[in-house]
Formats: sequence, structure tokens, C-alpha cells
Amino acid sequence: MTFAYRLRYLFQHILFLLIILLATLPAFALTTQDPLVSIGDITRIEGVRYNQLSGFGLVFGLAGTGDSSRFQPTIQSNANLLKHFGINVTPDQVRARNVAAVVVTAKLPPFAQPGDTIDITVSSIGDARSLQGGTLFMTPLKAPNGDVYAVAQGPLSIGGFNVRQGGNQVRQNHPTVARIPNGAIVERSVDMELNNEELTFILEQNNFETANFVAMAINQQFQFIPGVDKLARAINAREIEVTVPDEYRNNVVDFIAKINNLQVRAGTEARIIINERTGTVVFTHNVRISTVSVSHGNLTVTITSRENVSQPEPFTDGETEVTTETEIQVEEEEQHMMVIPRNARISDLVAALNAIGASPRDIIGIIQAIKRAGALHARVELI
Repeated sequence: MTFAYRLRYLFQHILFLLIILLATLPAFALTTQDPLVSIGDITRIEGVRYNQLSGFGLVFGLAGTGDSSRFQPTIQSNANLLKHFGINVTPDQVRARNVAAVVVTAKLPPFAQPGDTIDITVSSIGDARSLQGGTLFMTPLKAPNGDVYAVAQGPLSIGGFNVRQGGNQVRQNHPTVARIPNGAIVERSVDMELNNEELTFILEQNNFETANFVAMAINQQFQFIPGVDKLARAINAREIEVTVPDEYRNNVVDFIAKINNLQVRAGTEARIIINERTGTVVFTHNVRISTVSVSHGNLTVTITSRENVSQPEPFTDGETEVTTETEIQVEEEEQHMMVIPRNARISDLVAALNAIGASPRDIIGIIQAIKRAGALHARVELI
């Protein structure tokens, strides 16, 4: 083989590798935008979940900002409570301006044990003006099946105020909703056992690519276990089934901990989130658009009316008249036409929209128009 032939052979291989590199560069650049995250941060185990608790209670000690006598549930509940302490009163003898009826809600975390404390939220259900300074009386918190799992009690924290003086009122935050950190004590635990044969990891966000990455990472981590082929397989975009190896059957917690610490690259769906109430627009990095032209311009019409007084000459028979003069002004901003090239990225789209002076609300309308034209390759969601 001559030197020239070897050189040409080497050059052809280098050119072939360069073509492959250039072809895969956009996909590689796109993938590197997705961060490495722990499996435990993006998944949960099937059966390991929170449980909702709720209860009806009374808040005492309000400085005249509680429910009025028109809200009968507060009056009746207050009278029943006094009877429980041996004080017999009728509902018409109770004045409840310092008391408010509330609904107490909480989330019971998985594996919570009796004696643990959880945070609670207290919300007024009557016509109370504020819960500031109040104390929640002992309130049982029940699950949907009617069983009591926690008991709440304690002083409220509303993080605001509501001051009224005469006809003036100053209000900050939401004074009819309060929180009590560690305000409830768990009285009963929820039976929850981990399967020592097979576990199902559930993704927080549906994504086929992420589910596949999670399964691949688990199989690679435990590939050297004798007699084991593949432990994990992605069932769909949300669920990954994992078989527990024999050596971990008696220590499932250790097996779960090792899986949760594995790092995977979470795939991101091309998506645009729009909040029209606040004018907020959020793009993911992989939003792509086809070649499209965007024009932006505003037409402003101003109509002004002025009244003029016409006075007659002295010693004449004329009368004073009031005339109206109308002036119309039309202003049009200089229109801009911006061409966004094919396969443009989100940075190109944002730069183009900023270049034509689009505000966040203008961008919302432009995005919806581009999507309707079929040039925007991403899911658009309105919230």
C-alpha cells in the first residue's frame, strides 16, 4: 500500500467521522441542556403516598373579627362545646363575634408514626373578617373513611393583618387563612409495606425518554449481580417496574436508596406555558419553529373634545354660545417584519420577539398565531 493511498484512506475516514459529528451535534447540544438528576428526585414508589386529612373546628380569642350571629353553625357549635364542659346554654344566648368556624386540612406523610407532628392549614368558612390572634381548639382530623389520624390545636399564624377603623380599612395578605407549623399530632399510622419482590417507580412527569433512561441506569448499576439479566423495564411513559434481587429481599430500603442515588438525564418535552392573567410565558429549551415571518405594529387613535365659548361683540344682539371642537389624531408605530429561520431555537425566537419590541402580552398573541400557522413545534398550555 503506497503512502498516497494510505493518506487518502485516512482522509476519507476523518471526513466520514466529521460528517457523523456534524450530523449528531444538534442532538448532542439539545441533550446537554437536560440536567443530570437523581432518580429519587423525579420518581416515587407506588403505594408510598401522602393522605389527606380534614376536620371542622372553632377558633377562639378573636378581637371582634369572628363570625357574626347570622352564621348559625358557629353559634350551634359554640353552644354544643359549652355543654360538653357542663355549661348549659341555648344558641340564642351565644354571641360569637370572638369565635370563628373553620375547616382544618393537613397532609399525612407516608410512614408517619404516632407522636409525629404535621403542619396544618386553617380556613374560615363563615363571615369572619380575620383570624389574627386566634387559637384553634382541639380538632380531630379524619381521613375520607372517617377514622381519626391526627388531632390539631394551637395558636394561628396568618402572616398578615386586617385593620378597620371607622370607614377605613388596611389589609395585608389573606387574614382568613392561617397555618400552624407542627400544629397536629399524629395519633394513628397508615399501614404501608414495601414489596420485597417487585417495586414500581412512578415518574413525576410523563416522559418516555426519561423512563427509558431510568430503566437503563438501574440495569447498568446492577448488571454484575449473578443470575440477573435486567432488573428494570419501562412499562410506559410513567412507570418503571424493578425486580428486587434475592440478595436485597431482606433489605429493600438499601436497594431503594441505591436506586434513588443514581444519576439520569431527564428528558424534557417541548412545551410553552402561558399565564394570560400575569403575562408570564415559560419556554423549554427544545422548542423549535419552522421558517416564519412575524409582523408587529400598533395603531393608536386619539379623539379629543374641547369646549369653546363664543362671546358676541359689545352692544350687539348676539348671544353667548358654547361650541365643541373635536380633534382626531392617528398614530401608527413603525411596523417591523422579522423572519425567523427554520429550526430556530428558543433563544432565536425570544431575540426576534424582543427585536420587534414585543411585550410579554404581545408575545402571547404572537406565539398563539405561530402555533395556529403550524410553524411552532411544541405543546402550548394555558394556565
